[in-house]
Amino acid sequence: MGQGSRERRCAAQGVVRPEAELIRIAISPDGEAVPDLAADLPGRGVWVSADRASVDQAVKRDAFSRSVKSKVRSAPDLADRIEALLAARALSLLGLARRSGSVLAGEAKVRGALKSARPAWLIEASDGAADGRGKILALARAAWGDAPLAGCFTAAQLGEALGREDVVHAVLLRGGLAARFGADMARLAGFRPLVPPEWGGKV
Repeated sequence: MGQGSRERRCAAQGVVRPEAELIRIAISPDGEAVPDLAADLPGRGVWVSADRASVDQAVKRDAFSRSVKSKVRSAPDLADRIEALLAARALSLLGLARRSGSVLAGEAKVRGALKSARPAWLIEASDGAADGRGKILALARAAWGDAPLAGCFTAAQLGEALGREDVVHAVLLRGGLAARFGADMARLAGFRPLVPPEWGGKV
């Protein structure tokens, strides 16, 4: 069952939202709540809004049990698990984008890309130097205006995803993978800031 334009009801809040704004929680045969980010695991499932407060509320109020009318075990750190899975999924998409040539890493390559194409996403390591980041963002804004910015991964995490030791600057070009990356980042934003607060909220 893939995610599309269908709507589902959030077990925590009772509101109806598009599937893209929710997380499916699959109920395992032994009654455990299992995050199902791709919404393709078999069996019964419950939907919850893609944000930490909603997941925590669902766990605290035993909303999954009420939704399926049987006892469901929910880990107290379910929100943390979902966050980690969303982050891993986004990084995996960057790895796919590297192999397809739609993500470029390194200051020189990013600068070159920004001169010729509008970026789908600017990607800056959360632990990168402010001056280097500022120059890249200024160049991007001068050429294309604002672009989505991902600053929630470390240089080591980006490097592992992109097959390098460390990556501080990267750019994701437009295409199908960028759309998938954006959808996952939108959900991840409910669990962690996509841009560190100390950056001044610049996106």
